[in-house]
Amino acid sequence: MSLTRRHFCSTTALALLAPGKLRAQAPSARADVAAIDRDRILAAANRFLTQPPATITGFPASQSPGTPQDFYSEAAESTPDAKTGATAQPFTAHSEALLNFSIQVPALTAAFVLTNDLRYATHAAAHLRAWFVDPAHRMAPQLPYAQLIRGSKEPRFEGILETVHLAEVAQAVSFLTRTEALPEADLTAIYAWFAAYLEWLGSARVALLARDQRSHHGTSWLLQAAAYARLVPLPNAGVRKIPQPTSSLAPLTPPPNEIIGLIQLRHFFRTTTLRAQMVANGSFPREVTSSLPYRNSLFNLDMLAAICDLLSTRFESAWEYELQDGPGMRVAIAHHFPYILNRGAWPYRADTTLFTALPLRQPSLLLAGRAYSRPEYVDLWKSLPSDPTNPILQLTFPIRQPLLWVRRAPAM
Repeated sequence: MSLTRRHFCSTTALALLAPGKLRAQAPSARADVAAIDRDRILAAANRFLTQPPATITGFPASQSPGTPQDFYSEAAESTPDAKTGATAQPFTAHSEALLNFSIQVPALTAAFVLTNDLRYATHAAAHLRAWFVDPAHRMAPQLPYAQLIRGSKEPRFEGILETVHLAEVAQAVSFLTRTEALPEADLTAIYAWFAAYLEWLGSARVALLARDQRSHHGTSWLLQAAAYARLVPLPNAGVRKIPQPTSSLAPLTPPPNEIIGLIQLRHFFRTTTLRAQMVANGSFPREVTSSLPYRNSLFNLDMLAAICDLLSTRFESAWEYELQDGPGMRVAIAHHFPYILNRGAWPYRADTTLFTALPLRQPSLLLAGRAYSRPEYVDLWKSLPSDPTNPILQLTFPIRQPLLWVRRAPAM
């Protein structure tokens, strides 16, 4: 039907007189995360209010070559008993303590954001002080003893995954900076811890080896670097030489002007990560050939989405980065969306474990839906289970409080 003058005028008048009605008919990609997650957040936060901080110093690791404040964990696939030769249970107490901390602090912070109830912020701050400030209990800001082979002191890049959950802790800290819960001295010490760990990420040989992996290990490095660089209020600059190990009890002071910056990380993501991680159709070759192709692909997708969120500014969107001869995040999320919608359509082999326990409420759907104005992504996100029921799945689900990602923290 041709457009007549009368039809044009009547349609325009309707739009002017009732814009709200027309907008209401269109699907929206701006989900009310606070309303959707409110009950879940408060239930978790109220439970965590009764749980005191528990850092790694409370779990001695007899096999660790480091100090009581050095994080230590063992690779599951190779921990033979020295006497019998039988496979021994790997040491995971530090991993579990760090994971619990990384779940509790964002949940408590999200509850504070929802309610403005200082109880939640105060308890989150108590955890932060224990892990990052208290000289007797804080964790050393380095990771040379993660995922070791029992009996070996050789650092392994696989250990980088142990601290990926701290990315959301860093995100949570940014919401507590203007509260009474975190005095200036504590906040300075927390910044110093993240600055020191960020320096380790950008200088230690094993950390750089993790960075250069063409898999979720490399993505984990970039997510952490972006989260910590976004948090730490220091100028962008280069990275100093590999530092000598220091006592875990030494005061932490941020290295001035010698830390990885967001500008460098945007360049790395645009020129290296996209090329290393995905092929033309948006799939991740290193993940689909692993023993957990579905879980690792979703894990990688979620981390890349969080990276885009962290690296974007008002003037530059990392969501729009694309290679001249290859894809970007728009293609990656479009490729995986049908397989999140219907796991049975997954064209690669099934995971060896927990394949049917996925997908969950993947944060990549929410973040990409908002970035690309794709309401179908957000609708699918809302329809999926919100939390892993199996503790193993927690390891590859590092973003549990999307409220802290879709809202902006108050300016410092």
